[in-house]
Parts: sequence; C-alpha cells; structure tokens
Amino acid sequence: MSGVHTSLERRLISGLALVGAIGALCLLLFIGIEYGLTFSVLFDPAELPVVTHELTEHVLIPILVLILPMTLAGRWVVRSSLRPLEHQAREIDEASENERGFRVDATSLPREVVPFADAVNALLERIDLASREQEAFAADVAHELRTPLSVLALEIERLDHPASERLKEDVARMRRLIEQLMILAQLDIDTPQVADERVLLRDVAEDVASLMAPVAIRQRRKIAVESEGGDYVVGRREAIAAAVRNLVDNALRVTPEGGTVTIVIGPGRRISVRDEGPGLAPEKLDQLRHRYKRADHASNSGAGLGLAIVSRIAAAHGASFTTIPAEKSLRLQFA
Repeated sequence: MSGVHTSLERRLISGLALVGAIGALCLLLFIGIEYGLTFSVLFDPAELPVVTHELTEHVLIPILVLILPMTLAGRWVVRSSLRPLEHQAREIDEASENERGFRVDATSLPREVVPFADAVNALLERIDLASREQEAFAADVAHELRTPLSVLALEIERLDHPASERLKEDVARMRRLIEQLMILAQLDIDTPQVADERVLLRDVAEDVASLMAPVAIRQRRKIAVESEGGDYVVGRREAIAAAVRNLVDNALRVTPEGGTVTIVIGPGRRISVRDEGPGLAPEKLDQLRHRYKRADHASNSGAGLGLAIVSRIAAAHGASFTTIPAEKSLRLQFA
C-alpha cells in the first residue's frame, strides 16, 4: 500500500478541469450539429477557413478568456470548502495531551464529513471511558495497598535485626510510590476541578520543608526556605503542596550529600525548588513530564512519577512548569 497521500484539493481541481474540458468538447459538438458541419466541410479547402474562423471567434476565444477566472473561482471554492477541515485539524493538533473530554466540533463541518467526525468522537469517548476505568482501578489498588503497608511498617519497627533499617527504607519507598499513584489517579479522575481557596505560597513552602526535613536529615542533606515576596494563589492547597513536595523529593535525589535544597517563594505567584545537582535541560523536562520517565542522574527509587504529577497539578491550576538550568531550579508560575 502506497504511503503517498493524495491531495483532495488537487483531485477536486483536476475533476473540475476535466468537467470543463468535456463541456468545451460538448459545446463544439453542439455547434457543429447546429450549423450542420460535417467531416466533408472540414476537408473542403474553401469552407475550412470560414469554419475555423467562426469556431475560433465564437467558441475557442471565449473559452480561453473564461479559463483563468473559472480556474481561480474553482480554486477559491475548493479551498473555502476545505477550510473547516483545516480549522478542525488545527484545534485537534493544539489540544492538550492532558485534556480530557476533547471532541471534534462537527457543527461547522460539511455534511459529508459529519459521519467521519462522529466516528472520531465515538472513538475518543471509548478511549476516555477506558482511561477512567484504568485510573479508577489504579486508585483502588493504591488505596487497598496502604493498609497492609502501614501494618508492615509497624511490624518492621518491632524487629531487632541489622536488615530492619533497609526494610524500613524499602517500605517508605513503596508508600511514597502508592501516594504518588493516588495523587495522579485523583487528578485524572477529577479532571481538572480545583478548589477556589486562597493559598499562601509561603505557608505551603514552610509546611513542605517541615514535612521533608526528616527525610533530608536521613539522607544527610538540608532544606532551606527563601522568600522573595510571594503571594496568594487560587487552587487546591493539598495539590499544590503535593507538587512542591515532589519537586523537593526530586531535588534531594540529585543533590550530593551535605548539599542544600532551597524552596524559593516569589516574586509574585511563583514558587521554585533549587538544588545542587547538574541542572535539568528544557528538553529533558519535556520528556520527564510523561509518566514513568526518569532523569539520567536520578536515583533508581520511585517510578518516575514525581515530575509527571507536578506537570499535571500545574496544568490543573493553569500554571506553567519550567526549568531554569542556570539556577538549577524547577519553577511553578501561577497565573
């Protein structure tokens, strides 16, 4: 099967040209019948110049004069007819990869294309339904795993064994992965309705720093908070805190022992997490926005969900999520 795509516009214009050529031939035939022209007249040296002159003056010249405007008019009609398809193609191309419930608007499409658009919308509906079922299943599994993991953590606390510390770390990683799965599933299921509460970024930064301080101490690293103003943002406090927590967790992984992870608030509606790692290039961040991708310099703990969660929370709040390699920081900028 050939991979070359045929141009619909070219096919329509070629079809119109063929119809015009057939019409011109039919006109010549009609004139010949009307004036009683026969093959004998065409071969008569005396009559041929007169017939040629008449056909040229009354048929060929008018046709040639009309060819250019008819071609331009035909081209305009074809392009105008295809413009709704181009508009819909741009809308589909510009749709966010996280946008749930996107459908092709068939109201402005030609009637002949509506069945195709309806079929695409039905396919999108089936994909959304399958995604929701998968996300709900993942959330249920994550929820069911929390209780046995909590019991397991309590049992390990009672162990007096050299391997107990390693087991505690393994269970902690598993619990962190479960929490990430639950956050991600909740964000996908509740697409993307965020609360309209006023959240002070300084409070979020201080809470996250207090929560992550024991983790940093165990990893022989430090956490600091710097304020350059900061402001209120509108959204869901626990979701924003989860985003900052994941940024701090990622920063702790890439920061060497003895280093400091700094949460910077402001100026304005901005919160950044600065580490002492090698920095993250913009193209690498674009890769890590997708789930289960992990930076080359990150540790093997976790499933690469942290930055995907941050990206999803930022999208739900209408915020931008960028990297500043020169400052070795990741930034959330709220509108």
